[in-house]
Amino acid sequence: MSIHVNAFDRFRAGESLIHRLDPRIKVVVTVLFIVSNVLLPDGAWLAFALAWGVILLTGVVADVGVGYTFKRSFVALPFALAAVTAIFAIPGRPLASVHLGPWDLVATDAGLIRFVSIVIRSWLSVQMAILLTATTQFPDLMHALRHLRMPRLLVAIVSFMYRYLFVLSDEAMRLLRAREARSARLTEGDGGGSILWRAKIAGNMAGQLFLRSYERSDRIYNAMLARGYTGQHLTLNPHEMRNCDWLIGALAVMLTVFLQVVGRL
Repeated sequence: MSIHVNAFDRFRAGESLIHRLDPRIKVVVTVLFIVSNVLLPDGAWLAFALAWGVILLTGVVADVGVGYTFKRSFVALPFALAAVTAIFAIPGRPLASVHLGPWDLVATDAGLIRFVSIVIRSWLSVQMAILLTATTQFPDLMHALRHLRMPRLLVAIVSFMYRYLFVLSDEAMRLLRAREARSARLTEGDGGGSILWRAKIAGNMAGQLFLRSYERSDRIYNAMLARGYTGQHLTLNPHEMRNCDWLIGALAVMLTVFLQVVGRL
């Protein structure tokens, strides 16, 4: 298996309680947690802290470590920063003013609280999603979505997209190796040509990758039809709900209700 596979597959094998949970329960709990974060009022700091504590405790129980989700969740912060306009758009007590051309932007306390709350909500939600993917194999996750009555076509598209990301990555690496083998460099650090030449080569490589992907997808589809594919993915995991799964699901529901109560006190 190539090293680059780890860029897509974040599952960490284990025998913890979280790993053994039915994937349907884990998906439902993750969605409930994210919806609960969205519904929490702005500035519910205690509820946000408790939600983060739940994530850290779950990470410990899942044996993935306290810092596993923490380090990987910062990828979502740049996207959450798009809500920075809330600092100037929400009415409240003025904190500072910024002159931007013909506009006079005034930062308010309510806007700042809204912005920080949005960032925290996004950060916590991403951490919970990371825990889901770290403790659930991708085929089980897709099968759980199918059991939860997600559209079959949508599940199939996501499954194929994930499966053949590895194939596309292999094809791209082959093209890069071929380019390196055919691009002589006169000196160390020489790029092998002008910017225009590099752009032309990159365009040719993108076109070749598209054609190879298109031809491969046609061959794969015909091969799947020949083997009886009907649009439904099967798995060896029976996914039978146990008493433990029901109990943890009920506890998760009560926990989300508790977080909502704490957030509104």
